[in-house]
Amino acid sequence: MAFHVEGLVAIVVFYLAILAVGIWAAWKTKNTGSEGDRSEAIIVGGRDIGLLVGGFTMTATWVGGGYINGTAEAVYVPDYGLAWAQAPIGYSLSLILGGLFFAKPMRSKGYVTMLDPFQQLYGKRMGGLLFIPALMGEMFWAAAIFSALGATISVIIDINVNISVIISALIATMYTLVGGLYSVAYTDVVQLFCIFLGLWISVPFAMSHPAVTDIGLTAVHHVYQAPWLGSINSLDIYTWLDNFFLLTLGGIPWQAYFQRVLSSSSATYAQVLSFLAAFGCLVMAIPAVMIGAIGASTAWNQTEYGVPDPKSKREADMILPIVLQYLCPVYVSFFGLGAVSAAVMSSADSSILSASSMFARNIYQLSFRQNASDREIVWVMRITILLFGASATAMALLASSVYGLWYLSSDLVYIIIFPQLLCVLFVKGTNTYGAIAGYLFGLVLRITGGEPYLYLQPLIFYPGWYQDDNNLYIQRFPFKTLAMLTSFFTNVTVSYLAKYLFESGTLPPKLDFLDAVVARYSREHMDKATLVKSDNIVLNELAPVNPRHSLTLSSTFTNKEAFNYVDSSPELSNTEDN
Repeated sequence: MAFHVEGLVAIVVFYLAILAVGIWAAWKTKNTGSEGDRSEAIIVGGRDIGLLVGGFTMTATWVGGGYINGTAEAVYVPDYGLAWAQAPIGYSLSLILGGLFFAKPMRSKGYVTMLDPFQQLYGKRMGGLLFIPALMGEMFWAAAIFSALGATISVIIDINVNISVIISALIATMYTLVGGLYSVAYTDVVQLFCIFLGLWISVPFAMSHPAVTDIGLTAVHHVYQAPWLGSINSLDIYTWLDNFFLLTLGGIPWQAYFQRVLSSSSATYAQVLSFLAAFGCLVMAIPAVMIGAIGASTAWNQTEYGVPDPKSKREADMILPIVLQYLCPVYVSFFGLGAVSAAVMSSADSSILSASSMFARNIYQLSFRQNASDREIVWVMRITILLFGASATAMALLASSVYGLWYLSSDLVYIIIFPQLLCVLFVKGTNTYGAIAGYLFGLVLRITGGEPYLYLQPLIFYPGWYQDDNNLYIQRFPFKTLAMLTSFFTNVTVSYLAKYLFESGTLPPKLDFLDAVVARYSREHMDKATLVKSDNIVLNELAPVNPRHSLTLSSTFTNKEAFNYVDSSPELSNTEDN
């Protein structure tokens, strides 16, 4: 491959610009947050992210390199086409549903991370269990992005893939390390602007290339390959629906999303940001769809790319940078290729920050070091940002099936965390026993369904399964959605069953080894019955109990707060983490 000097210059320019913006944002906000809540400022940006920056950063969390490259690839590949490009509609609906039903209760209760309500209701053990699929999703997603970035740069210039991955990861980790959410948010603004401008500038030039046939014609007629509009075979309709629900509902319970929600100045702003991001996702998908259509409408033997075409060379996943490089003038591809390469980091940095935020707060602070100082938490976050960034980079370099691992982990987020989030926010009466049972049932059903990307053969063969040309078992049945629903109903059923058995006396209180029913019920009602005698008596004056450790509130609370504790307390209680 010829060395592409313009591409190298573009990448260097945009990488330096991204790094400069990240460092500037860190310097601009270095004094944000009082002496006692600097860690919260890093995680949720002091809860003062405005509509403009918030809308950009929430959109950029989804619209990264994987989003635009994947959309263009789906449209280009003959077996799929636009009909299978589900990400734009799926993620947009996910953001709308998140804004309508999840953003307000999460933001109004003042949570700091997505795992806070789980630890508040189910205790620290369950919070630790839910941290596992959440961490896997964030880490494998970041690794997949870095891996795709290395492949993208290898298309642009003849440079070692490993070097490009390492440099990209270092830059993303560096500005995330120094500035937290502020740096991530401000760099997202630049990255999203670059994607929008770079792609829309490139589209008319690519369409006007002599080797490109009218995309309106190739949309419905076979010219160089099957029409790029695509179609859904009747046998694949359930697979399509299963994937669509996974994108729509499984796109909600991610820390990267709730980090933006919780950084908003109000619950209403959090909802508006979700709706703005939904619109942004649709708008940003349009040029990616058109570039995929252009790739399907090109006679590649009439271009410098030559023969065979990208899909025959197994480079269909790189169709977007290939179109920009070979169908656009040099000065256009200069901007487009550099923007795409730099923009790939817009999702990776969010994943790294999300993983470190959950670990520092929900695992280190709330589970092991409740008395940890704010300075200590900040340093834990910095160390974990480095560790998680290095881990994602290592996986991108060493793992042969990074995308397979991410598909599996994203399935676990959909199957395990989403039904748990529904229960913790909207179903009263669920407890730790139901949460653990739902967790295990969902996990077992997903693993036993197999995963072709990881060559994991299924143990349960659902109706409609078949073997492909590589002797891999493919499930047509929507078993992922079945596993999610099973996890949800198992949580509710086991929770109410445990509550009935303990409260009716069928099971003795000593068997409540998780303190999820008897101890919790007795503690809450004893405190309320006692406190009702005086509005001015605080809890720590009545009985020696463990105080609540909080970043923003005092360690004791009054009678009124005790009455509202279960439903509206914004902090986590140590007394529930037994």
